[in-house]
Order: sequence, then structure tokens, then C-alpha cells
Amino acid sequence: MCGITGIFDSRGGREIDRRLLVAMTDRIAHRGPDGSGYHLDDGIGLGHRRLAIIDLHSGDQPLYSEDRKIAVVFNGEIYTYRALRAELEGLGYRFRTDSDTETIVYAWREWGASCVERLRGMFAIALWDADRETLFLARDRLGKKPIYYTLTEDGRLLFASELKSLLLDPAVRREIDREAVENYLAYGYIPDPQTIYRGIRKLPPATTLCWRRGEPMPKPVRYWKPSFVEQPYRDSGEAEAELVSRFREAVDIRRVSDVPIGAFLSGGVDSSAVVAMMAGLQEEPVNTFSIGFSQREFDESEYAAAHAARYHTNHVAEVVEAERFDLVDRLAGIYDEPFADASALPTFVVSELARRHVKVVLSGDGGDEVFAGYDRYLWHRREEALRRCLPDAVRRPLFGLAGRMYPKIDWAPRWMRAKTTLQELGMDAVGGYFQAVSVLNDEMRAGVQSVAFRRDLGGYGAAELLRGHMGEAGTDDPLAQVQYADLMTWLPGDILVKVDRASMANSLETRAPLLDHELIDWACGLPGDLKLAGGEGKHVLKHAMEPYVSDDILYRPKMGFSMPLARWFRGPLRERLRAAVTSEALSDSGLFDMARLRRLVDQHQSGQRDHHAALWSILMFESFIRSVHESSPLEGRAGMQEKLSA
Repeated sequence: MCGITGIFDSRGGREIDRRLLVAMTDRIAHRGPDGSGYHLDDGIGLGHRRLAIIDLHSGDQPLYSEDRKIAVVFNGEIYTYRALRAELEGLGYRFRTDSDTETIVYAWREWGASCVERLRGMFAIALWDADRETLFLARDRLGKKPIYYTLTEDGRLLFASELKSLLLDPAVRREIDREAVENYLAYGYIPDPQTIYRGIRKLPPATTLCWRRGEPMPKPVRYWKPSFVEQPYRDSGEAEAELVSRFREAVDIRRVSDVPIGAFLSGGVDSSAVVAMMAGLQEEPVNTFSIGFSQREFDESEYAAAHAARYHTNHVAEVVEAERFDLVDRLAGIYDEPFADASALPTFVVSELARRHVKVVLSGDGGDEVFAGYDRYLWHRREEALRRCLPDAVRRPLFGLAGRMYPKIDWAPRWMRAKTTLQELGMDAVGGYFQAVSVLNDEMRAGVQSVAFRRDLGGYGAAELLRGHMGEAGTDDPLAQVQYADLMTWLPGDILVKVDRASMANSLETRAPLLDHELIDWACGLPGDLKLAGGEGKHVLKHAMEPYVSDDILYRPKMGFSMPLARWFRGPLRERLRAAVTSEALSDSGLFDMARLRRLVDQHQSGQRDHHAALWSILMFESFIRSVHESSPLEGRAGMQEKLSA
């Protein structure tokens, strides 16, 4: 696992400023504390920070072809690189290292941009081919590893693993993208390919960018998408057996490492399943890591401990106070843009714990998206069945009126919060699902946005993002449509961003077997009734795991990795929250109705309403404005300008 940076002169062979490239690379030293390396030639510069995992002695980067015409820097792991290497050796290529990175060099030479279709793993790749005068950027299928990029007015393409590196160049503009803010307020993260800044983009998952010098900048090309065309199965037992086989293999290939590895163990279904598979594949005990909380309603540590005891793991657990408020402002610097998933806090803490013992961990990320584990999938499927039974002319006015009249009961369980369900039933499928996943719904977003901000949006609404993805899912099945949308938005924009930044801030590599693309290709073809059955999500996964994971873990209510935000905002974070909604930084942004924000705080802190999710989003945005947008980048840019002028 590593960090990559680069500067490409698209117009010619101007000299690359080494000082800028080194500064950009050093800015992400946490991603690779074991070493650095650079490639500079006319019009191209590549930078690399290394976290040594495979081939510790000869795997330094940049790594070159034998004739040094091709240079590559790479963040990630190619798990099947030995089989790919054997294939390339059969075609006449000679290898000098035992690094997975070298397979990328010769795969490019043999197959060009289509080489990514042969890579099984997680990766962000930057490759320079001197003979073709071509820069090649590629990102893995699910978007586990990031690439940010921007094109300056003088024709230079800057790219890096984290946005913070790009902000060091004084030529990079930092104009906040209004549509990105609208999406952030709706979803709690900024979906690909947007960033918070208009001129900086993320290379989307499963895409490549292949740019030959002197030609116009190309659009990213997509090379993979999940398909939800159902495959027939004789019975659920057949699917369960195949799932175990495929899952075990996905775990097995992710154990390749020349350093100690372990696993996160939360006590939930997915991480417990990963640990069970690992234990069956190795003789030595699995290293497992978990954290518990002093607040029992957020604590799963007893389940993690029981599972660790069952498999005799080397279990390291810590009980931490949820009040790690020192991390609240650190999150802005870790994520570089507004990010409102509060589980980033415990994810950082458990990564911090694991890094004291290992460099690599396996995680259970992806199980809910791939096997339909979220409650919202069940609700959407039921609501869509009702929508399809009633004509729009009847359903929309009937449920729309009922939704407006029904009182809002924030504290009640979902089944009692009929207002939300009635409102969703008054919408189409996209609108209903958008309502289910929104942090701030349409009414609340409009209420907190300033008049000028709404005018600048020009009618754009965040639901358009979901509408586009659900429309391209290639299926009429309502469950498959929302799973596809989540794989395109929620997974790469929230879940994988959260884990990558929190773990890499601690120089820890995470691997997710449930996000193996071959496993996903197979799982997407499963009938929906194998994923959701009898009101139970992840049905096929849970039943397949019954020999390996206790029923207490498989069938208890889902807890998630959450924090007591509602209580924090009425207690220890009371003044911090109020300071945020009265801050000059937030007011000067011109994006918010500050009086409305203060009313939300008053309603929450008085106990009248529960706005904790919306208020956390605002708190994180204010922290970004103050700690990143106005402070750190400006200091970094000023310092860099001084160096460049020296």
C-alpha cells in the first residue's frame, strides 16, 4: 500500500519542478513511511511513498521496464500477480523482481490500456510510456484506491492519492463546487467524480485515463460494471456452497504478504465471516483487532471476543471512551473535504490499534452492499411493490397528502415513523430511495441553504445522481437497481473513502475479500429472493456462514459502527456545535442560512427534535472550511510559492 503523485506536461516537454513533486509526495508520507522514489524526465514526474508489503528488498518504486522506457508508480495490491507473471513470462518477458508492480509494466506493454481487465486486486496506477509519450492512469473496479487529478491553465495535469497534495501547487484553483455541496448535504459525502472543488476531480472506479502528449485531454474510459442478470440455481443450498467456496478463495488470495497480517473483528456478520475463513486457511492463529465502547448500546465487543475465542485468535481489544473529541477536527485534515460518516472516528481508532501489531488487515467491508444487508433494501423492495400496484394518479396525491399530515416522530423505530414511509410512497422509485438515504431531505436542504446558493444551483438536485445510476443498472428489479446505485455511489464515495483514509492515516493497509470483483460478478447474478428472504437481509450469506459463525452473531439486530452523536450534541459537544453554526468561516462561505442552522441546534439541544445526522454534516463542513479550505492549504500554498520563487 502506498501513495502516488505526478505532474504531466500535456503540451510539451517542459521541465518538471522537482521541489513541487517532492512536496506533493511528502504531503502523503503517512501512506508510505517506508521510503520514497521519483521519476523525472522531460514533461513528466512521478512520485511514490512506499508502505512495504510484498518484495521488501527489490520492490521500490518507481519501477521500470528492462529498457527503462516504461515507469510505473502504484498504490494497492495485485493478488494474483504470480499467475499473471507466469503468463507474461510465457510470452517472453523477463522479470527482475518478485514485486506485483512489475507485472503491471509488462501487462501494459503486452495489452495496453486493456491490461487492467487482467488485474485482480485493488489499485491506483500511474504509468509513463516514453515511446508512446503516453500517461496512463487507472483505478480498480470498486474504487478502493483513490486518484485525484486537476488540469492547470498552463496544461499541466497534477494527480495524487489524496487531494491535499494537489493543493500545494499555487496554480490549482480552490473554487467550491456548489453542486458538490448539494450532493454532500444530501448524502453525507461527495460522490465520484466530484470533489469539493470545481476544478479537481476523482478518477471514477473502474476507469482509465490514457493521455498521449499533444492530444486533447481524453475522457475517462470505463472498463467494468457489475451485472445483475440473474443466474438460475436449483436451490439455495447450491448457492450457499458456491458462496463459501468463492468467499474462501477471495480471502485466501488476500493473505499474500511478506509482513504480518490480521483482521478487523467488530462482532458483526461480515468481519466474523472473514475471520472464520482466515482461520480455516492457516495453521497459525489469526491476529484480530476490535474496540469496545463504554456505552453499551454502541458496544459489540462481547460478540467479537466470543468469536475470537472460538477460533483461538490472537485477539487485541481495547475499550475506548467514545468521547475522542480530539479527532473531530483531525477528520477534516484526514479526508481533505467534507465527510459526514461519523463511523470514521471508530474506524480511525481501530486502525490505530491494529497498526501497533501488523501492517495489513482484512476487513468485512462490502457485505451489506453485495448481499443486501441494509434495512433500506427491504423497505424499498416493499414500497416498490406497492407503487407498482397503484396507478400514479392515485398513489401520488394519496400518499403525498398523508405524508404531509402525519406527525414527524424522530425518536421512534422505523416501523413507527410512518411519515417517512408515506412520503416515500408518494414519490417514484428514485425519489423514495433518495429520501431513504438522504442525510438532509429536500425540505431540510432547501431550508439551510442560502438564497444565493439555491440560485447558483440552477435547479440542480442531488437526486439526479441516483436517477442516473438506477437508470443504467440494466434491470427492472427494484432491489438490483438500488444495489447497483449503492455500488456506484455509497460504496466508493463513503465506505471505501472512510476506510482508506482512516487506515492510511495510520500507515495500515486494508483488504476487503467481500469486494473481490469476481465474487461480486457472481453475487450480482443471484436471485433477489436469495439475498432478501422472510424480511431478512444477507439471507444467503448468513445461511452459508452458519457452520462458521454463531447464530448470536448472524441473527441479532444490526448495530453498525456508530457513535452517540445525539447525546454528544446535548452534552460535551454542545458548545463546539454552537460555535460551528455561529462561525465566521461558515457564514463567509455564503452557502448557508445561518439563522436556520441556529434553529436546528436549538431544536436539537432542547430535545424537541433529533437533528444529530444533519448537525454532524454541518459540523464537518465547518471544520473543513476552517481547518482545510482557509487554513492548511493556504499555509501550504504560501510556503510552496516561497520555495518556487526562491
